[in-house]
Amino acid sequence: MIYRFDTLTSTNDEARNPRYKHGDIIVADYQTAGRGQRGNSWSSNAGQNLMFSIVLQPEDLRASHQFSMLECVALALTDTFEVFGIATSIKWTNDIYVGDRKMVGVLIENSLADGYVSRSIVGIGINVNQTEFDPSLPNPTSMAAECGQTFACDEVLDKFYECLTLRLKSLNTEDIHNEYCSRLYRKGVEAEYALPDGTRFRGRICDVEPTGALLVDTAEGVRRFLFKEVAFVI
Repeated sequence: MIYRFDTLTSTNDEARNPRYKHGDIIVADYQTAGRGQRGNSWSSNAGQNLMFSIVLQPEDLRASHQFSMLECVALALTDTFEVFGIATSIKWTNDIYVGDRKMVGVLIENSLADGYVSRSIVGIGINVNQTEFDPSLPNPTSMAAECGQTFACDEVLDKFYECLTLRLKSLNTEDIHNEYCSRLYRKGVEAEYALPDGTRFRGRICDVEPTGALLVDTAEGVRRFLFKEVAFVI
């Protein structure tokens, strides 16, 4: 079921309410405190984009395999944009890029019980029709900016939900993981990365472990990074 709001602090905040069950979608025209990865805010003009959260309650997904949920979501997003004629890639861990520009941000919050994922709140922000952005944002883009036309947000949401439903049927499988890795932004391409202390190095993404760790081939050998341990230099 879809629940619509004019304004929320964030859809993920609202989705924590236990009244929402598996498959429920919370949509807001505007968020006053939208959040992205790494503690970043998510900026969006009211009514021009999609800001929503989906509540998922997977069966038998071990906490150690929770990265598979992220993989399904990211792949469903790339599937969705393919339907609309937009070629995308997945910037580790789960931003969706068109070329070197960010079109989608994802924030997944998992609740665990007895070693399993009991509930996932998947917050997603898709730039749909916005074409002018805050100049402080480094590299935003949107569906409209890429295609030169506007889109019906409800149609995009419906297609994503359809794609996600299909992907979740293969949750926690080797096929899902391999396909996620095949769609990675910059995979096999030499590029620059930064450590938390500001140190920069060059390397090529060679793989992502099923746990979500990023493997980068560098002059010193393959280095392994967990979330927040390395940043892309765009």
